[in-house]
Amino acid sequence: MIGYLHGRVIALYTDYCLLDVHGVGYRVFLANSTRTKLRLKEEASLFVYTSVREDAIVLYGFATEEEYDLFLQLIGVSGIGPKVALGILSAITVEGLCRAIQNKQASVLTKLPGIGKKSAERLILELKDKVAFRGSAEEELLTIENGEEVGDDAASEAMAALQSLGYTPSEIAPVIRKTVKYKTTEAIIKASLKELSHM
Repeated sequence: MIGYLHGRVIALYTDYCLLDVHGVGYRVFLANSTRTKLRLKEEASLFVYTSVREDAIVLYGFATEEEYDLFLQLIGVSGIGPKVALGILSAITVEGLCRAIQNKQASVLTKLPGIGKKSAERLILELKDKVAFRGSAEEELLTIENGEEVGDDAASEAMAALQSLGYTPSEIAPVIRKTVKYKTTEAIIKASLKELSHM
């Protein structure tokens, strides 16, 4: 099984890349968060999950071990396959997903691609004690200066909505931090889009 690849990115598409490793080109499917870190004709290192099916061998690549580990946990949940897991990681940050699972925010999870109410409940039930949320700069956006917090649902839903529009987590995070005074998803999205349009 292939677990790690280091090579040169020779082609970059919406959901996969071609990685040249000593003259052998590997097609590696990617989450959006990993894809945004790759640059055409530059070298890249990816943690790889090898999916073996009767009709194909498919490679899924991740820029960080943290994202790779979470992918493994996702596909370990009944009903969640590699494609759905990759879609989830393309729609929400690792920190955002861990937070939603730990806080049992089914309303956030059901907005992710391929996740219905039952799947959201399974994710919470099976992973709430396994995922470890460690705050990052992106998740600090939920805290305002006096220590109060914006509703997690509103901020997380806004992040997912903005990512679905094509914005990356790194673009969204600093903008969302400026909208903490708003309490509803709609207000956060509207204010964020206004900020993003000036970037």
